Amino acid sequence: MIVRPRPRLLHLFFIMRGSVVPRILPQIFGFAAYGALVVVVVRALKLDFGNAGTAPFALLGVALSIYLGFRNNAAYDRWWEARKLWGQLVFDIRNLARASAGLVDDRTELRGLLMEAIAFCHFLRGLLRRVDAAPQARAFIGDETEIVARAANAPDAMVRGMGRRIAALRKAGAIDTIGYRILDERLSEIAAAQAGCERIMGTPLPFAYTLLLQRTAYVFCLLLPFGLVSGAGWATPLFTALIAYTFFGLDALSEELEDPFGTEANDLALDGLCRVCEISVFEALGEPPPKMLPAEKFYFS
Repeated sequence: MIVRPRPRLLHLFFIMRGSVVPRILPQIFGFAAYGALVVVVVRALKLDFGNAGTAPFALLGVALSIYLGFRNNAAYDRWWEARKLWGQLVFDIRNLARASAGLVDDRTELRGLLMEAIAFCHFLRGLLRRVDAAPQARAFIGDETEIVARAANAPDAMVRGMGRRIAALRKAGAIDTIGYRILDERLSEIAAAQAGCERIMGTPLPFAYTLLLQRTAYVFCLLLPFGLVSGAGWATPLFTALIAYTFFGLDALSEELEDPFGTEANDLALDGLCRVCEISVFEALGEPPPKMLPAEKFYFS
């Protein structure tokens, strides 16, 4: 996630970190060169395309803009829902820490439960980003990490482990039935947040819809220079590049937001959210919390 102040006018056109421009430079320069080639060919052969001008492209451009806007909104909804789920997860971890600190008197069991909660956050991050989170989780649950990492769904295995721990506390009489229910409800909310994240990760936007938009954008940009050449002349490559930047930029941004759990510039800062959970847990335990992760070159991971 990019975190930086609003850029000044002079910096606005030169910022690349967090911009989709590097991803779409081939389309921008490619269509600019193509537009220049069309101008050269049309003038060399003295071709006449009639008086249609840009009217058909205006109608098609409006339709394409509506479709792109709809896809962009759908992708942003996925991004924002993912952020709300992780915000809810932070809330549930804090609730679990607060409730367990008041219900569990055994310091060892309390610390073990909350360390498993932190490990759950890291395993969930690893599952969503498709990376190995065992090195980070090992700092909190030690040798148990190897057993959990072998599970088909490591975060779910951590929730089951926490469930077994509070069940053992109830059987041992360390907490009563009401206390068990309170802690179990916290685990249920944590599991619900995980399921919501897995739903987003496992359900991409329909491929046929994306394919239709990309095909239409390419056809539009391929035909556009023929509509501009009679009126815009040698400015045709510039206008074609600007249109390509708009359409393919929106498409690239939608594609980036569609998977909010990745490590691209505009994806969610899952590392930072895991650290927020660590800080909350250690403060609940009365131990020195770790420092918040800093942004590196405006990028907050």
